[in-house]
Amino acid sequence: MAGTQYDALLIVSFGGPEGPDEVIPFLENVLRGKNVPRERMLEVAEHYYHFGGKSPINEQNRALIEALREELDRQGIGLPIYWGNRNWHPLLADTMRRMKEDGAKRALALMTSAFSSYSGCRQYREDLSRAAAEIGPEAPEIDKIRVFFNHPGFVEAMVDRVKEALGSIPQERRAGCPVIFTAHSIPMAMAAGASYVPQLEEACRLIAGALGIEGWQLAYQSRSGPPNQPWLEPDVLETLRRVREAGARDAVVVPVGFISDHMEVLYDLDTEAADVSREIGLNLVRAGTAGAHPRFVAGIVELIRERLEGAEKRSLGAMGAFPDVCPVGCCPAPQRPAGAHRPVAAG
Repeated sequence: MAGTQYDALLIVSFGGPEGPDEVIPFLENVLRGKNVPRERMLEVAEHYYHFGGKSPINEQNRALIEALREELDRQGIGLPIYWGNRNWHPLLADTMRRMKEDGAKRALALMTSAFSSYSGCRQYREDLSRAAAEIGPEAPEIDKIRVFFNHPGFVEAMVDRVKEALGSIPQERRAGCPVIFTAHSIPMAMAAGASYVPQLEEACRLIAGALGIEGWQLAYQSRSGPPNQPWLEPDVLETLRRVREAGARDAVVVPVGFISDHMEVLYDLDTEAADVSREIGLNLVRAGTAGAHPRFVAGIVELIRERLEGAEKRSLGAMGAFPDVCPVGCCPAPQRPAGAHRPVAAG
């Protein structure tokens, strides 16, 4: 099957501050138009200040872009790579304006989320539409790369990360070590309109199955909504306490819902979950994210080839390859009850 002509690749991400002076302006961008108390924003700001006011997401994106550039060059694919963020520099509209000035007419966009949800998919498409409207009729046309939660490149990279983490558990305790996959919790109302949970469960099954792991669990982290608003559970901290009460001496936590080690991984897992684990006497090992793993990078290039050349759409498991074009009405923004607000995600 013939492919489509593209002249650029656009990496679309969340954005994050690069220093203490940028933390509050960044969070104000994130929360603009949302019903989030300022004290909650200041609470999240402390997470960034804990790490010197710098989010690791930008460095992670730069590393991914460099690895993609090398792999595209190696395979003879001449696509220039651009990078634009939802909430901080380089902002998406500025990047798309530069693409227009460079003569780009049609680009493929990689959203830095492997799973379907409003905040991880549709909202990014809305961001692209707003940026294009701001630029005008000469804005480049942008087509989104399909979600890749069950693509071999993502799954195999995560299998490698989990295997490496398990390798640091004493061999005699490895077979009984609980493996806890984590993802960003979202409101139940948001999850109800998306394939987020089934996709997460499928990715966990694929990764665990490749390693022969039977005792895996899926937990959630980074909840930011009010107590009266139902969000996906169980919470990862509660899960750690539960496995310790059941007699576990070790646990491996796998941030499968994140493709890079950004702030919510560093703070919620490497700080909060690590602190709780020390308190309860649990040896916690955190697996890496896909990041710039060579197999993940090669998998992204496979996804690009699907669109450029009409190459085979590969997937693992029973759910199959999701469509290139998101179905009408997928991942809708949830209707918020009084006093509720959308997630305070962090870059």
